[in-house]
Amino acid sequence: MKALRAALQQRLSGNEKLEDVRDARPEIRSALERAEHFLGLAALTAAILAGAAIALAARRFVLRHLDGCAVMRCLGAQQAQVLWLFLYQFILLGVIAVLFGGLLGYATQAALVESIASMRDASLPQPGVMPLLKAALSGFALLIGFAFLPLLQLRKVSPLRVLRRELGLPEASGWLIYSVALLVLVGLFLWHAGSLKLGMAMLGGLLAGLLCFTGLAWLMLRGLARYALQSGNHWRHAFANLARHGRTNALQIVALSLGGMALLLLTLVRADLLASWQGKLPPDTPNRFLVNIQPDQTRAVLDFFAQQGLPAPQLQPMVRGRLVEINGRAINGDSYPEPRARGLVEREFNLSYMQQMPTWNELVGGQWWAANGSGELSVEEGIAKTLDIHLGDTLTYDVAGSRFSAHVTSLRKVQWDSMKVNFFVITTPALLKDFSASYLTSFYLPPDKVSAGDQLARRFSNLLIIDTEAVLTQVRNIMDQIAQTISAVFLFTLLSGLAVLYAALLATQDERSHEAAILRTLGADSGYLRRLHLLEFAVLGGLSGLFAAGGSVLLGWVLARLVLEIPYQANPAIWLVGVCGGVIVVLLAGWLGTRRLVTLPPLAILRE
Repeated sequence: MKALRAALQQRLSGNEKLEDVRDARPEIRSALERAEHFLGLAALTAAILAGAAIALAARRFVLRHLDGCAVMRCLGAQQAQVLWLFLYQFILLGVIAVLFGGLLGYATQAALVESIASMRDASLPQPGVMPLLKAALSGFALLIGFAFLPLLQLRKVSPLRVLRRELGLPEASGWLIYSVALLVLVGLFLWHAGSLKLGMAMLGGLLAGLLCFTGLAWLMLRGLARYALQSGNHWRHAFANLARHGRTNALQIVALSLGGMALLLLTLVRADLLASWQGKLPPDTPNRFLVNIQPDQTRAVLDFFAQQGLPAPQLQPMVRGRLVEINGRAINGDSYPEPRARGLVEREFNLSYMQQMPTWNELVGGQWWAANGSGELSVEEGIAKTLDIHLGDTLTYDVAGSRFSAHVTSLRKVQWDSMKVNFFVITTPALLKDFSASYLTSFYLPPDKVSAGDQLARRFSNLLIIDTEAVLTQVRNIMDQIAQTISAVFLFTLLSGLAVLYAALLATQDERSHEAAILRTLGADSGYLRRLHLLEFAVLGGLSGLFAAGGSVLLGWVLARLVLEIPYQANPAIWLVGVCGGVIVVLLAGWLGTRRLVTLPPLAILRE
């Protein structure tokens, strides 16, 4: 698309302008931008979960290959040889994973196109190789960023480990490992988020959340261990064991909570967000615009709506004016190289005046004027950025040969997809009350009242009635398609979440095996070990479920505010489902992984 646009742009004459879907009405453009951001964040969430799963799996892989590396070092293998041996294995696994993932992605894309009628009828071209290359680059970045540095530890394994088994994993720079992983995430966030502000906000929230949850998990485990001193033997032993490996268990809780967060996002939060977003266009969304109402017609128009049994619309005054100066500096189309800014300056603006800000606008900078305000302007934030207008600037407009100047005292965010009357610039009533104005409004015309629109046009022949039903239908279709697409994309996020859950549960399995062998040697029976393991898994599951619920609520709020721009009301069931689900899932998975440990002889466990 970019190549085609660039090629066509060179063939345009001076009086021609090229437009695509991104130059469409603000309602459609806004829906597409939110879809891109939503899908980008879904991809980022999957990347985070995949990185966590890789890090957990790499750590367990390193621990399980210490003996093999020690033997190879005894047989004369150099450090570089050991490193490259395992690095080749990981690269080979990465290539296989990329090929399998690419085939799965192309198959999913084909199935998705076939499942959506509008996409199927559009005869979309087949996807090229570039998406596969981008996916491969992202995958290998995660693999290298989260697995390469742990592999470096294997090359430093001492040959003495063959005789001295207490020699564990060689020390490594934790800051170096975390810094490389962080750099990889930063690069992927800025690449896939589609918005620098959104990507940095998501990354900052992720890091803050991980640090906060890790600290809270460690403190909770320490607190439970102190409380357990007054409890029974099983509770005291279980909590003391959790606190003894506080750092490892805290990281495991955070990893489990990441997987649980993905599951909650896929189910409860995603459904709530999409329902709220689609609810932004209720059935009674305005589908007609009425333009060019003269001042002496306002009462007659309102009476007509009352006679037809239609709600009275809110008439907004409109004055046509051209922006000619910013801070006393004359401007014209040549003042801006960007085509959209040039087009805005070369045409007249629709100015309006009102005392109260429209309820469907949001103040994002400055302050709205007081009841006795005069000489103040409120500018839509998008056009302010395009024309380089800031709070405190003085703008001068030319209205039918007469000029007026005023200061910008506020910036607004406009909900273009509300289908209500919106203005780039609003002034205080005192500024425009002496200028000739016409009125416009938007209203909902039910299907059974279509004839009322024809009667309105015949009774007021000067009025312009704009039917936006087609635009509304298109926006709703886009929302429906996005909802289906997001459901498909989040399935991969679900798979990443399950991978994290599995890797987190396996991360401490070897340690639990050795502890079980020692306890069996000291006289613990199978029932005691079983109760001990179940208590530990219940605590880990409950804490991870609690953090998963908290993380999903926070991420849902970010998606609602920064992506879909809707109010977010957290579903109370998230907390119950998160905690109970965490306990059940971790208990079941933990029991399946450790059930044989309580029956095997200690010597058999230690010889594995």
